[in-house]
Amino acid sequence: MHRIPKLLLTILSLFSIDATSQTLNLTITGKDSLENKVIDSIKYIKKHKDYESASKEVVTFKTKLNTLGYIESNISPINRINDSSLLVSINLNRKFKYINIYYSDSIIPTKTIQLVSNKIFDSYFTIPIQDTEKALNTINLKLSELGDPFSTLKLSNIKIKNNNEIDATLVLSDKITTRNIDKVIIKGYEKFPKSFLKYYLKIKESSIFNLSEIKKQANTLNELPFANQIKDPEILFSKDSTTIYLFISKNKSNNFDGFIGFGSNEESNKIEFSGYLNLELNNNLNYGESFRLIYKSDENEQKTFNVNINLPYLFGTPLGAELELGLLKRDSSFSTANQNAKLFYQLNPRNKVFAGIRSIQSNNLLDSIYSDPLIKDYSTLFYNVRYQYKKRQKESVLFNTSSLLDFQVETGSRDYENTSTKQYQYYFDAFHIFNLNLKNSIFLRVNSYGLFSDTYLENELIRFGGINSIRGFEENSLSATLYGLINTEYRYMFNNSIYVHTIIDAAYFENKITEQKEKLYGFGFGFGLITKAGLLKFNFANGKTENQSFKFSNSQVHLSLTAFF
Repeated sequence: MHRIPKLLLTILSLFSIDATSQTLNLTITGKDSLENKVIDSIKYIKKHKDYESASKEVVTFKTKLNTLGYIESNISPINRINDSSLLVSINLNRKFKYINIYYSDSIIPTKTIQLVSNKIFDSYFTIPIQDTEKALNTINLKLSELGDPFSTLKLSNIKIKNNNEIDATLVLSDKITTRNIDKVIIKGYEKFPKSFLKYYLKIKESSIFNLSEIKKQANTLNELPFANQIKDPEILFSKDSTTIYLFISKNKSNNFDGFIGFGSNEESNKIEFSGYLNLELNNNLNYGESFRLIYKSDENEQKTFNVNINLPYLFGTPLGAELELGLLKRDSSFSTANQNAKLFYQLNPRNKVFAGIRSIQSNNLLDSIYSDPLIKDYSTLFYNVRYQYKKRQKESVLFNTSSLLDFQVETGSRDYENTSTKQYQYYFDAFHIFNLNLKNSIFLRVNSYGLFSDTYLENELIRFGGINSIRGFEENSLSATLYGLINTEYRYMFNNSIYVHTIIDAAYFENKITEQKEKLYGFGFGFGLITKAGLLKFNFANGKTENQSFKFSNSQVHLSLTAFF
């Protein structure tokens, strides 16, 4: 007896659910075709799951009208035409194009107003009415940067004028005393060098609190080789203090680099080996310091030893020091000691300027009977200035520096045999990686050196050639008073740990002693591979002069391994 009523209730409930879940179509219409065009140009959601959703959309549409200047528009209540259709009628009335906002220069500086308007008068400024929200947000953000993060702006005394303009007064509510940074706390790498906070990040205690600037400066941590930002800074506000939390991790930035090169001697037809060791230690004392040691031995019985120490922010000042010692011994002909001391100033995370002094002492090792007349004992004192720009890309393990510009000029005098000669030198090195996409890139480097003097000695010429200059030639087998070279590579990355590349190099050099002017070319290929031991690089290149044909016997093979620890 009770089964039939239960069945009827079930059927009725199904119909009820279907009715309530039916889509409602919302239509908004104006009083005439001109208003309908305006309404159609303003996008709104027409299909809704229920009446409440449609009501919210009408309120949103009214807000859009006010933003566009239709502040006198009238909206009728929602009219249900049938079970699935809703109709709203609107009278747009007149449109206001501009708003005149009155303000006080003592509260909001005129320089801040200049960010949002180019029509500024004695006590007010004018902007298009649709830009009102954007302008208020910009002014509010600027006030926050000036140390007032909790102030809010609002418009009061809104008056409608007879023309298409509106007058309003800009007032600042919830005015809080300007906040300064009271404390900076580092999480993750508590021993992060404090001088880098003050001079590198430029986040100083007692300075005006500026959240956007703090975030911007914290991102520059990625330019440091020994530290990295874990996440965005966090701010703790209390009644009378402001504390900044920086989240920093310490990176492994020490590296050991070495390579072995070999090629055949044209005279003896024997294989000759060369190589070098390069040790770089960074921030092991948590001071931001760096130490670099290079030892190189090449096929020409030339040995090079170089030590470089970089000490940033000496004694808590913005100045740093760079000290360098270089020793060169060329077979049994001569030896040269090069001492260099510079002070530098870090303009910003990517730019440095240097000024310093360099002393060179060279000795002839040959007996007077066998001595080369162009090899003499001499000493030189240079004064130099230098500029360096370096941009890192930490997201790439294979290529962690994307751009470099290093330029130095020197002036001084060389003394030998009671003769003093004025000399000038320059050095230029620049490269950039052009990332075409995630897998393809082009590497371009330009390197140049010049020594200008009335006379020249053999043991003061620059030596170049090999893996770090023009590839396909023996290490430091070329001597010059002036040279310029271009290194190019097309690189293809299979993944984040392996890539292959081409080698196309060209160089021009002059030797004033021998009156030699020559063009050089190097062609080859190579690859790089991340292994458990470090970054392994292989280069195969063949070098030739302008008037020389290619010989396979002139090819040079270079292997290097860079280990990070």
